[in-house]
Amino acid sequence: MSVLELCDAEAAAVSVEASVADAIRLMLERHVGAVGVVDSEGRVAGIFTERDVLRKLALSGRSPEATPVRDLMTTPVEMATLATGPGEALAIMVERHFRHLPVIDNDSKLLGILSIRNLLQWRVDDLTQELDSLEQYVANDGPGG
Repeated sequence: MSVLELCDAEAAAVSVEASVADAIRLMLERHVGAVGVVDSEGRVAGIFTERDVLRKLALSGRSPEATPVRDLMTTPVEMATLATGPGEALAIMVERHFRHLPVIDNDSKLLGILSIRNLLQWRVDDLTQELDSLEQYVANDGPGG
């Protein structure tokens, strides 16, 4: 399974020229905790997250409308590719304390943003299926088996 299959249908992204307010509005509209920040060709330049709002904006006194998102985005960004498996992405995110991981193509263009929520749901579904299979196996173990 590709990590892209676990992402929301459309990646939430803003231009490097957008304001912090634009990024926050998009996060609120899409009900997401992060947006990709992309250049004019759609390549990932950074990521802007709820943590950036709290750590870099909240008490800074800066105006969200007047502050470019490029000033507060997180960079460099750890990214996943289409070759990254869900298990590998989960390990990276847990080990490095990330809640979001952009998924890019071979040209570093943003395809999606993977969230820890997406990965945990995938893992729960996987474990549930495994448990169901084991229960079925035990239930079918008749006399002499």
